Amino acid sequence: MNLRSKQKQFGLSLTGLIFVLAVVGLIAVLAIRVVPTVTEYMAVKKAIVAARNAGSTPQEIRAAFDKQAEVGYIQSVSGKDLEITRNGDVTNVSFSYQKVIPLMGPASLVLDYDGSTDNTKPSKAKAQ
Repeated sequence: MNLRSKQKQFGLSLTGLIFVLAVVGLIAVLAIRVVPTVTEYMAVKKAIVAARNAGSTPQEIRAAFDKQAEVGYIQSVSGKDLEITRNGDVTNVSFSYQKVIPLMGPASLVLDYDGSTDNTKPSKAKAQ
């Protein structure tokens, strides 16, 4: 009596499991190293908007940004790195920086971050 099924069996071998776990581990390590830089970038974007709204001269904007950077644990950008331009009544603040994340040996990941207040309007409450 032949009890074996004639259907093909599907599954994951030990080698396949090790390979999948290695790939998932590499993705997790990469995410662990990239996520802090992304959160810092978002903090910088919020800080330049707050600094633009807090000051009217470039010196005041830089000083306000430095205060925001100290509170928000921003280390990649300082007030002197900001590019401040004025078009009529509108003041635009922008920044650009690179973050190098060492992976292993000579391999590293370079992330280019830049942002501006061009598309960000000062928050105003709408009257209804």
